[in-house]
Amino acid sequence: MKPLLLFSILLLVPFMVSAQSPNPDYNPELAEELGADDYGMKWYVLVMLKTGKNTTADADTQAELFAGHMSAISRLSDEGTLVVAGPLEANERTYRGIFIFDVETLDEARELLKEDPAVREGLLDAELFRWYGSAALREYLEVHRQIQKVSF
Repeated sequence: MKPLLLFSILLLVPFMVSAQSPNPDYNPELAEELGADDYGMKWYVLVMLKTGKNTTADADTQAELFAGHMSAISRLSDEGTLVVAGPLEANERTYRGIFIFDVETLDEARELLKEDPAVREGLLDAELFRWYGSAALREYLEVHRQIQKVSF
């Protein structure tokens, strides 16, 4: 059994080495600007927003807090700190939406969430995770600005 395992490993080595070949399109300046590692990736903070524990707010208060929520999204997006935001369809887990923050730590993301009145007042709760994704993620924001017909 051991010779077969060794043979299998030796067969895979050339494929593993060739899979890590240099990218001819690599742009070192852009990679550095975006904070990319050798794989073009970086760490973000993913926030899962879900229905919060505050169910006492009346309709006018809810409307005001969600208007502030949208304002916080716009402001953080304009700053480049919030690179993805969007709602989820209704689901059994009461998840309402996601944020992806271009920050290093969960604590930094928690500080940013304090700027969102819907989160701060408990209409939305947040679950935070470190997430490894493409360093180019924030580049789509400029394209989005060009295709967004109506702003919030």
